[in-house]
Amino acid sequence: MSQFQELVGLPLRHAGKVRELYADDHRILMVATDNISAFDHVLSMLIPDKGAILTQLSLWWFDQLSDLVPNHVLSAEVPPAVAGRALWVEPLEMVEVECVARGYLTGSGWAEYQESRTVCGVALPEGLRDGDKLPEPIFTPAIKARLGEHDENVDFATIVDLHGSALAEELRRLTLAIYTRAAGIAAERGIILADTKFEFGRRPDGTLVLADEVLTPDSSRFWDAALWQPGESLPSFDKQYVRDWLARDSGWDRSSDTPPPALPDDVVAATRERYLEAYRRLTGTDFSPPR
Repeated sequence: MSQFQELVGLPLRHAGKVRELYADDHRILMVATDNISAFDHVLSMLIPDKGAILTQLSLWWFDQLSDLVPNHVLSAEVPPAVAGRALWVEPLEMVEVECVARGYLTGSGWAEYQESRTVCGVALPEGLRDGDKLPEPIFTPAIKARLGEHDENVDFATIVDLHGSALAEELRRLTLAIYTRAAGIAAERGIILADTKFEFGRRPDGTLVLADEVLTPDSSRFWDAALWQPGESLPSFDKQYVRDWLARDSGWDRSSDTPPPALPDDVVAATRERYLEAYRRLTGTDFSPPR
């Protein structure tokens, strides 16, 4: 259900877990809500200012990366009702690939490595541990799933089969170039960019354009560099706090058909603070909520 359609007065084109897209002639209004999702469920509680934090952090990153790849942003001058949390963006033909870059072994990559010593078909050395830095960043794509389902991790050959070798090679090149630039910027600020995902679209002339959100706590795993030790997976500046509460403390059975319970106020506040800390540390400025 749309949260903002009456406020923006535009036809709804798509509503995802966190973002709503509205059509307006030759551009799209992309609105980030305060929704938070976990375990493929959109939770009933909102995280105050989350949508604006994600949008403003994406804008900051788009500026840092502008010499590497064009992006889809047309303007941040949006209707007052969605100021700060929305952007006017280009309509693009989206490439149906989640372009994931990993510089550290953790999460689903760690789970796969334990079984096969590979991640998405990329062979890795023996003896790596959860949280270890990889010898070099790797491209580990996924196929985007429908709402409520898991994305499917695939190997590079699958992307070649789906999209051709030229596009697959360019997706890998851009993904790793952006990751390397962003990881360096984050490192200067005492943050490890363990992994992240990007989405790309194509203009009518075929130009690849960086789209959606970029390098936010929702699309990336950020760790505090001061706390990192080889072989240790760290708490991250994102919704992992929510996942941990649901898995350990809520009493909710993930395998059941029941939706997750509402988040307690202290979990909401602590989650919001993690998003704010990521914004402050990366940009070097305090976040100012839109008024």
